[in-house]
Amino acid sequence: MTILKTYARLWSDDMDLALAPLRELTGAEPDLRMPFESVELAAIGDFLVIAGPAAARDRYRGATATVVVDDLDRTAALLAAHGARVTVPPARSATGRFLYARHADGAEVEYVQWLPELVERVIGPGARATRPTGA
Repeated sequence: MTILKTYARLWSDDMDLALAPLRELTGAEPDLRMPFESVELAAIGDFLVIAGPAAARDRYRGATATVVVDDLDRTAALLAAHGARVTVPPARSATGRFLYARHADGAEVEYVQWLPELVERVIGPGARATRPTGA
């Protein structure tokens, strides 16, 4: 199991207002921007912006980070071996598969296994990526 990228989460009422300074700080455009359930997500540099009404964002506020891994199933097994509990079971999204886990110390993290084409585009052609299996 390999961590490919880690995102700090930023919470915003307005995606465009949040992205304006991040574009200048990172010198980049968002790697992805998409709706997800009742919020909008954008990944830029090492930030994942979660924008929308406060009530909609609150559903995701428990997780302190988003971590992109090369194998979600192996990650889940490793976490379980260390006392973590899956709080949102593996599910599919437009980017691949994800789950939320609460570590034994209480920290909650979102783990994501991206589709190989997204790994190659965002992280680079040398990154190890496998196609996500069933949810």
